[in-house]
Amino acid sequence: MINTGEEMKRRKLQILLGLLILTAFGAGCGSSANQKTAAPPSVAVVKVSRGDLADNLEIASEFEPFQEIDVYAKVSGYIQSLDVDWGTHVKQGQLMAVLEIPELEEQLQQDEAAVKQSQQNLEGTQAALKSAQSAYDIAHLTYTRYTDVQKTKPDLISQQDIDVAESKDKEAGANVSSATNAVSAANQQVLASQAALNRDKAMFAYARIIAPFDGVVTQIYSYKGALLPAGTSSAKDTLALCHLSQNNLLRLVIPLPERAVSDVHVGQTVAIRLSNPAKTLQGTISQFSGQIDQQTRTMHTEIHVPNANYELVPGMYASVLIPLHSAKQVLTLPIQAVQLGNGNQGTVLVVDAGNHLEQRTVAIGLQTASRVEIVSGLQEGDSVVFGDQGQYQPGELVTPKLAESPEKD
Repeated sequence: MINTGEEMKRRKLQILLGLLILTAFGAGCGSSANQKTAAPPSVAVVKVSRGDLADNLEIASEFEPFQEIDVYAKVSGYIQSLDVDWGTHVKQGQLMAVLEIPELEEQLQQDEAAVKQSQQNLEGTQAALKSAQSAYDIAHLTYTRYTDVQKTKPDLISQQDIDVAESKDKEAGANVSSATNAVSAANQQVLASQAALNRDKAMFAYARIIAPFDGVVTQIYSYKGALLPAGTSSAKDTLALCHLSQNNLLRLVIPLPERAVSDVHVGQTVAIRLSNPAKTLQGTISQFSGQIDQQTRTMHTEIHVPNANYELVPGMYASVLIPLHSAKQVLTLPIQAVQLGNGNQGTVLVVDAGNHLEQRTVAIGLQTASRVEIVSGLQEGDSVVFGDQGQYQPGELVTPKLAESPEKD
């Protein structure tokens, strides 16, 4: 009985030991199998490629009319006819309104009468001058003959007759001088009355209010029958006829940062992005203020945008893209593939021919919002890890997977 019990214990221990050995062996075999079946991690890569880069400065602005004014009356009068309204498109020289000015019409009649009277006075003085000149000619001829006879025949004509002839000659000469002065004065009066008539005619012409330039009537301040005061003073409360805006040519005024002043010049072409309607236009930098604003450190810069079809409306927002620097057909990478360092250097992880990661230092050139220029350290077609580099180690075996590269600038 005792021997049988010990035998049973020994068999149980052998069975338990066998199970432990089988368990350990099975675990070892499973670990080895897992190591044999594990694949290298998959990484997203992009190719080094050539392309054009441009560093653009984007500034938001809004369209302004090329010029806009309040249209005032030169002379005071009632609006007799009104040919424009809100939104009316007018051409330069087009009639906008006619004023009724009865006082000025009456003044014109008086001026015309004054001109006629002064002309009649001139004609009268000219006739008097002719008569005086004729009398002088006779008196002077008589006196001359008397003096000639006296020289040859002293006893034929008395000295008294000669003195009387001389007196009449001088009197006739004085009359001619007086008549000449009267003609001159009458002529000046004609000129003065004609000038007054021309002045009042010019003022009366302002009764017709015409458009000073091509534009759009954006506001109407007065309507038919209203009294428009003469807009000859600087008073702000002077009533205007309308507000006229030139919209066939618009301005985009942008505050150009000080750092970009040296890179921008008049005549440079820029892109203008619209949000509504969504499209991109081409514009030209037309002028600068030529001075940096001391408070904002920016310079007033204008872009003139033709708007012949009036598709654009003042007040619309737009973004101006000004190219500051550019590079043609250079090696580029998405900015997410480069870990930027100090200065013009950075690091990348390159997948070599054996699919192992290699860390390289590269020289960086022009940088844009989405891409960087690779000056040295890489060649066209190299595969570079795209995205976070911190989860990978140099020398690590990976499975490269080509990622969709961001669009080039």
